[in-house]
Amino acid sequence: MTQPHIPILDIQPLNKEVFVPFGTVIETDGAQQISINQGTTTRFDAMSPVDAEEAGGQPIISLFRGTRRPNPIEIHLLERHPIGSQAFMPLSQHEWLVVVAHGNVAGDAPDFSTLACFKATGIQGVSYNRGTWHHPLLTLQASQDFLVIDRQGDGHNLDEVWHDGPAAIIQP
Repeated sequence: MTQPHIPILDIQPLNKEVFVPFGTVIETDGAQQISINQGTTTRFDAMSPVDAEEAGGQPIISLFRGTRRPNPIEIHLLERHPIGSQAFMPLSQHEWLVVVAHGNVAGDAPDFSTLACFKATGIQGVSYNRGTWHHPLLTLQASQDFLVIDRQGDGHNLDEVWHDGPAAIIQP
C-alpha cells in the first residue's frame, strides 16, 4: 500500500501584505507613533482592531504559554473563531510560526490544500480575522509566552477540524 503524499509547507517570512486575507500583522514598523507621557513614551497607536462585540462579547487579555512540538511538525488540526478576532503577541524576542488556511467553498471547514506557513519574528504578532482558519500556537522555543487578546462571552466561538493523517508537515 502506498503512502499518500504529505506536502511539506514552505516557511515564508511574515509580512503585512501577504497576511491580509487572514488578519493583521502587529508590528511597530509603519505604525502611527504618538509621543505621550511628557515625551518619555512612544505610543504605537491602533495597531490592530479587536473584533469581540458579536453576541454581547467583550475583549479579554490572557497569557498563553506555548511549548514546542516535536520535529517535523505535523499539521492535523485547524481552528477558527467565528464571532471574534484573536491576537497573539510574543513576550520574548523569539521567532514563532503561524499556519493559516482559507475556508472551503461551503465556508464550513478549512481547505487544507491552501495551508500557508509564516515565520514571525519575535517582535511581530498577528491578529486573526474573525473566521480565519489557523493552527494552534506553534513556538520554536521549548516554552514561549504570548499576550493574547480575544473574545469572551456567549455564543459559539470555536470550531475545530481534525485531519486524520497529517495534512502537511513543517520542518523548521
